[in-house]
Amino acid sequence: MRISFSMVVKSALAALFLLLAGAAGAQQQVIFPRDELSIRTAGGETHRFSIELALTDAQRQQGLMYRKEMAPDHGMLFDFGDVRRVSMWMENTVLPLDMLFIQADGTISHIRENAVPFSRDIIDSQGPVKFVLEINAGRAKALGIGVGDKVIGKRIGNR
Repeated sequence: MRISFSMVVKSALAALFLLLAGAAGAQQQVIFPRDELSIRTAGGETHRFSIELALTDAQRQQGLMYRKEMAPDHGMLFDFGDVRRVSMWMENTVLPLDMLFIQADGTISHIRENAVPFSRDIIDSQGPVKFVLEINAGRAKALGIGVGDKVIGKRIGNR
């Protein structure tokens, strides 16, 4: 069988089309409901955040992947439905993030500051939690948010 130059070009274009179509599908955004929450620090300060909610498996899998920016007072709250040990990673996540691991009553039990973009390293909750709040890297430190502080919101159930 003789392969012509035009057959090679057509095959290459078809492969490129399929590759681009797959990449576009992988970056397709899931719709997230919105809400607000506050964090009350041990020092008595209250910081308000506008958040997106990751409630379903599809939403939790998508998370903040592919996002290139996020306002300083925004974040994403992952609700895992029950209290359990949680593992996360930063694959396909462009933004560096602070991850606040939150118990069912809203108490912050662990903070992973400056999670590295695109990393496949596992980030562990270091104990059972019900929620994880992702905010821009450096915000927890800048706002004085620490372990033991309280996250308050309708979704948390303590508002």
